[in-house]
Amino acid sequence: MRLTTEQINLIREATIGEFGPSVEVMLFGSRLDDTSRGGDVDLMVTLSDSVARPALRAARLASLIQRKLGGRRVDVVLVTPETVLQPIHHIARQHGIRI
Repeated sequence: MRLTTEQINLIREATIGEFGPSVEVMLFGSRLDDTSRGGDVDLMVTLSDSVARPALRAARLASLIQRKLGGRRVDVVLVTPETVLQPIHHIARQHGIRI
């Protein structure tokens, strides 16, 4: 995994600050491959409760984490009880790791 402990902590703190302590955060995509270089940070954030304006909340979280990581591009896939699961959700669950 190509994230430092400090970066993981920053991601967790930002996510908990936005959605509360029961949030689950999974890292997936190219950052899991230690042999790769570069790439964005792909996160799947799963909530047990519904939220208003989930797309806006996901974008706000991505922007916050991106600033904390010094401009590294961040993509957030938000999953709520109402989310209709798509292939990206299955890929993230199957290949991602919880951080």
